[in-house]
Amino acid sequence: MKVLIVLTSHDKLGDTGRATGFWLEELAAPYYRFKEAGWDITLASPKGGQPPLDPKSNEPANQTDETRRFEKDPEATRALAATVRLDSVNADDYDTVFYPGGHGPLWDLAEDTVSARLIETTLRSGKPLALVCHAPGVLRHAVNEDGTPLVHGRKVTGFTNSEEEGVALTDVVPFLVEDELKSLGGLYSKIGDWQPYVVQDGQLITGQNPASSGPAADALITLTTVQP
Repeated sequence: MKVLIVLTSHDKLGDTGRATGFWLEELAAPYYRFKEAGWDITLASPKGGQPPLDPKSNEPANQTDETRRFEKDPEATRALAATVRLDSVNADDYDTVFYPGGHGPLWDLAEDTVSARLIETTLRSGKPLALVCHAPGVLRHAVNEDGTPLVHGRKVTGFTNSEEEGVALTDVVPFLVEDELKSLGGLYSKIGDWQPYVVQDGQLITGQNPASSGPAADALITLTTVQP
């Protein structure tokens, strides 16, 4: 199996003067699950090269066994430093796509037409797609073949309004993932803040928060094993 992991290239947290990027746990936990499944992993980002890491994701309170393993893994860190440009990717070359979150995607990937086309092509080809935490917000401009929002009528989850309030960024982010998915007609659901929660609707898998990244990867692996 060939999996494409799509990371953000955006490093500025609005007008706060603080840094953002991708959330390390949301890359590391799926990365090792895919490796252990024997999958071939390609990392991509809009600008290519080293994507920005949200520094908060590497603070002691947010580190996990997987994040520490990733940081000490020469193969993993080399791959991260050399992500391919997203506009060079051919969706046909991959069996599935995974989007980690972090706040960065709300600024770049959520508005990226290349990313939207990748999402649309992947699902229309009958291939599975997974997005976690803030990454479900990247679905905002993806559409069905009839032009309706891709999430309309689909069961989805993503970072909750209360979780955003909990990190005091409600007034900083360009949009709230929960509100956006609901406004597009998504059948949004959630559980308690920071608890792992994964929703599957056909080939689309979404996870609520960082704790959901590993379980979302597990769901994606399980789904691929039952593909015809």
